[in-house]
Amino acid sequence: MDRIKIIGGNRLNGVIPISGAKNAALPLMIASLLTDDTLTLDNVPHLADVEQLIRILGNHGVDYSVNGRRQHQDGAYSRTVHFTARQIVTTRAPYELVSKMRASFWVIAPLVARMGEACVSLPGGCAIGTRPVDFILQGLEALGTEINIENGYVHAKAPKGLRGAEFTFPKVTVGGTHTMLMAACLARGDTVLHNAACEPEVVNLAECLNAMGAKIKGAGTPTIYIEGVEGLSGARVKVISDRIEAGTYAMAVAMTGGDVLLKDARPDYLRSVLDTLSKTGLEIKESEEGIRVARNGLDIVPTDIETQPFPGFPTDLQAQFMGLMTRAKGVSHITETIFENRFMHVQELARLGAHISLVGQTATVEGVERLLGAQVMATDLRASVSLVIAGLAAEGETTVNRVYHLDRGFERLEEKLSNCGAQIERISG
Repeated sequence: MDRIKIIGGNRLNGVIPISGAKNAALPLMIASLLTDDTLTLDNVPHLADVEQLIRILGNHGVDYSVNGRRQHQDGAYSRTVHFTARQIVTTRAPYELVSKMRASFWVIAPLVARMGEACVSLPGGCAIGTRPVDFILQGLEALGTEINIENGYVHAKAPKGLRGAEFTFPKVTVGGTHTMLMAACLARGDTVLHNAACEPEVVNLAECLNAMGAKIKGAGTPTIYIEGVEGLSGARVKVISDRIEAGTYAMAVAMTGGDVLLKDARPDYLRSVLDTLSKTGLEIKESEEGIRVARNGLDIVPTDIETQPFPGFPTDLQAQFMGLMTRAKGVSHITETIFENRFMHVQELARLGAHISLVGQTATVEGVERLLGAQVMATDLRASVSLVIAGLAAEGETTVNRVYHLDRGFERLEEKLSNCGAQIERISG
């Protein structure tokens, strides 16, 4: 099993290209099930989750082709991938595929919308909380879907097609908003979604569906209006840049010091994060190229955060921020409001010398003068990269084990960091 070895202490200087967003690419890929025409996606990142979803879509009969990887001057790669679901060969998504990635459960929406039925295994994914699919099923039922759960599978049927409805999410849910957008665009009549997620990835999906012929208004606000259409066509859409990756590398620079241009990063996707990082002492400059971040000799200022749905501080950057606060000059408080089990990285950071205490959903981080390298274990995608951030500043050698979590969401992380001066390498086997 691969692991990553880091020798800490190096500042980061240079350019880090920001890849396409995993959390945007996955629902866009799933949207290909809604049409028998080809959906072409540009800027698709090369990640384990993307490859797994390609296998899941292939199970349903989706053909795909890749234009190849086009190398840019800065060394980054982007891919253009064509997805064609000319014929759905099965509406069953088996456990052995869905259990490996939670987002794969979202195929239930386009399958029911286009085929009138679906049989999808209850999902798996990172062990960071229950993340129930209840809201997704409630939304589909509101559109006229008959739902039965037997032997770990959700059986969904709408033999007469879906019908528009007004639905209020009990809690803001990105996955629920994605699935309802895909289902409602082929429903008869109008659908109104209240308390919808406002994340940029939701907007990216709505823009994709509109390019395919859907009629969606209000994406990016809590109320979305969908006018159902009879069918969708193909389209060509670009995956937005990954705000979580950009925020992660910004925190790495805040941790190590240095000066890095986060190429193609979008400041409007990261406003709350940038405001928070500026309070820690990070210098931030926005430009057409992206976001330049720098910290030169200043102490890290302790700063409190509370995770919130967009446009608040994202839960997917909570672990990374905790890694940064382990070296702050003072005490900070980090409150997690989205997932109930997203502090599994605390014990691993403690192995590096961090002082962190937990009370309920709030972590109190007492900054330390130095971290010391150690063997640590990645527990989930975002937790794993918090250990990398800490390792970049730790004295001596840090080894991060079980880095397959990293491969799910960070494209060539060790290469991007080493190009900016980090002493980091992947060890296979």
